[in-house]
Amino acid sequence: MTALKASTALRLRATSCPAALPGVIQPAYDRDRLTVGVVHLGPGAFHRAHQAYYFDQLLAHDPRWGICAVSLKSPGVRDALTPQDGLYTLAQLDEDTTFRIIGSIVEVLVAPEDPPAVFARLAAPMTRMVTLTVTEKGYCLSSEGGLDEAHPDIVHDLANPREPISAIGYLVEGLRRRFAVGLAPYAVVACDNLADNGWRLKAAVTAFANRVEPELAAWIEAEGRFPRTMVDSITPATDDVLRGRVETATGLYDAWPVQREAFTQWVIEDVLGADAPDLASVGVTLTDDVRGFERAKLRLLNGVHSTLAYAGILRGHQTVFEAISDPVLAKLARDLMVEDIIPTLTAPRGLDLAAYAEAILKRFRNPEIRHLLAQIAWDGSQKLPFRILGTLGEALEAGRSVDRLALPLAAWMRFIRLWVAAGEAIVDPLAERLVAIAATCGGDTKSDVAAFLALHEVFPPAMAANPKFVAALEGAYASLA
Repeated sequence: MTALKASTALRLRATSCPAALPGVIQPAYDRDRLTVGVVHLGPGAFHRAHQAYYFDQLLAHDPRWGICAVSLKSPGVRDALTPQDGLYTLAQLDEDTTFRIIGSIVEVLVAPEDPPAVFARLAAPMTRMVTLTVTEKGYCLSSEGGLDEAHPDIVHDLANPREPISAIGYLVEGLRRRFAVGLAPYAVVACDNLADNGWRLKAAVTAFANRVEPELAAWIEAEGRFPRTMVDSITPATDDVLRGRVETATGLYDAWPVQREAFTQWVIEDVLGADAPDLASVGVTLTDDVRGFERAKLRLLNGVHSTLAYAGILRGHQTVFEAISDPVLAKLARDLMVEDIIPTLTAPRGLDLAAYAEAILKRFRNPEIRHLLAQIAWDGSQKLPFRILGTLGEALEAGRSVDRLALPLAAWMRFIRLWVAAGEAIVDPLAERLVAIAATCGGDTKSDVAAFLALHEVFPPAMAANPKFVAALEGAYASLA
């Protein structure tokens, strides 16, 4: 969080809410009647713009799902929100931006400062769900996907299980306390974009518990609910520009508002049980096929994002909005979705692929979101195999044309050459090799393409040797000259 600037406006808090300007959406419930039913680990901007928003709507009908937000490291959120009675403003950025005061966070704790208070919340009978946004590294997983017992935080927590510092350690100690008094385990809902996030988290928690108390681990394995999830909404960082905009729109000073695009999505595996909050009533998708949603997002959203990034940069654009406003790229994006990507997908229950594609294109056209193409272009060697090559491989197997699907790959190759020639840094784990390849490219289509295809970390050898694919890629590369 940046340093707070002085303001003469009223500070946002429960007593000042009535002074908010007309048009500001306020909590549709009596906050004094709320009880804490959810503990959230890691209350950064995404949680406050996403999960807390859904619970804010739910509380209008069911007051049992107030949130206790727990910071595992920094006191910044607590210091900003406690003087505001936990209230903050969510700016939903679209052609018509709206401002909503969120009231679902009723308590903010800093774990290192008050572990007993955190344990009390985790062990409370009313707590029935723990959600997390701790980033991928916060799960303390090894490169193989299991618990990283060599991670410094895990080493500490295994030696001091009653005094944890990691998210895993807090989850296990909270579950141990419930197990000891005969309470049911809370549902643990990971909300970070990690494939099979719930399953991986359950395996890590169970492995940790097994090191501490095997009987506890068996109970977690048998009774624990760790649904897989998918979350999606672009959430730009908070800055003083946003603070000023919120103050102008609301008439109140907010130390730490948050902002996101109007589109938001939360998909949860339907295993929460009968005592779970009715999240479906406020727009959360409950499904038995989270992977289907992940696959659709990866190919339709992320795949087309990468296409716009590389092709857009080649055409002189800087942002997604600029790129999708280019008629040539807008047609390419739509045709890729409709003609090439959707035919490779099986729609999971609750997802209309055509409508989802249109929603994505609308998001790209949002003038309020400044999403830099150069940032999306980073790490292409890691992203493209998942975002494009999976679709392309299935199209090859089905005997369909791959001419259009080859364009983002060819654009990536041209982008690497352009960036290296301009002296720009390549942000990619394979940067050194990519720079070397670009240095060998002299403009001859066949030799240039062959040099990139030799990157077997990106292009599987069987695909790199497929004549149909190579011809399509060479044609696309030549067309971008």
